[in-house]
Amino acid sequence: MKGFLQYIPGNSILHQLSPITKLALSVLLCACAFLSSSILYISFLLLLVLGLSAMSGIGRSALQIFSLLLKLSLILFLAQIFFIREGDVLVRLPLNLFITDEGLAFAILIALRLMLSALPLALIITVTPMSDLAGAMVQKLRIPYKYAFALTTAIRFIPIFSTEISEIIEAQRARGVNFDTKNIFKKIRLILPLCLPLLVSSIKKTEYIALSAEMRGFALRNRKSGYKSYAFKGRDLIALLAGVFIIAASLLINLP
Repeated sequence: MKGFLQYIPGNSILHQLSPITKLALSVLLCACAFLSSSILYISFLLLLVLGLSAMSGIGRSALQIFSLLLKLSLILFLAQIFFIREGDVLVRLPLNLFITDEGLAFAILIALRLMLSALPLALIITVTPMSDLAGAMVQKLRIPYKYAFALTTAIRFIPIFSTEISEIIEAQRARGVNFDTKNIFKKIRLILPLCLPLLVSSIKKTEYIALSAEMRGFALRNRKSGYKSYAFKGRDLIALLAGVFIIAASLLINLP
C-alpha cells in the first residue's frame, strides 16, 4: 500500500485550513460516530468525508484507507451479528445461530461507527505536514514539544513501516515464497517471521532520529522556537461552525 498515510501536497481548502482546525474537525466527526445512532446519518457523513477527500485531491488515499477499514468493519460486523439475539429472527443458520433484525441493525451501526471514527483522523494526516501539526500543537495548544514530537514521529513511521514491509514481502516473493494464498492462517504464519527484520530496522531508525534530534538542540525547543505562525482565519471559523452544525444535527436526530 504505497503512499499509505503519507502527506499529499495540494492547494485545496482542506490543505489551507489551520492544523488545529483540521484536528478539531476530525475529532468532531469522530464524536458524531458515537453521538448518533442513525445508520443513514452516519452513512451520509462517511460519503461527505469521501467527497471532501476527492475534492481535495486525496481520493485515492481515502479509498485505500476506506478499503482497509471496510475489511476490519466486516470482521466486527460478523462478530456482532451473531451475538445479538433480541428482535425478530430473519435468518436461521446451523449450530443454533440466527440473525435478528435488531442484531443486523446494530452490527451495521457498529461497522459504520468504526469507519467514521477512524477515517477523518487518518485523512487529516494526508493533508497536514507533520511538522506543521507538531508546531501548531505546541504554539496553540501549549503542548510540550517533546510530546508533540513523539506523536508526530510515531505517525511518520506508519508509511515508512508500510513501505518496508512491502519491500520485504517482495524480496521473499522473489525467493519463491507464496504470499498470495487465500488461507488467512497460512498468510499470518508467513508474515510473522518478517516482523523481526522490521523491528531491527525500526530500532536503528530510532537511534538515528534520537542522535539527530540531540544534535539539533531538541532539549532546548519550546513554544517560541518555531518560525511559523498558525493564524486563525475566516475559513477556519466557517469550518468549525460546520463541525458544530454536524454535531448539533447528530444530537437532534436522536431526539424522540
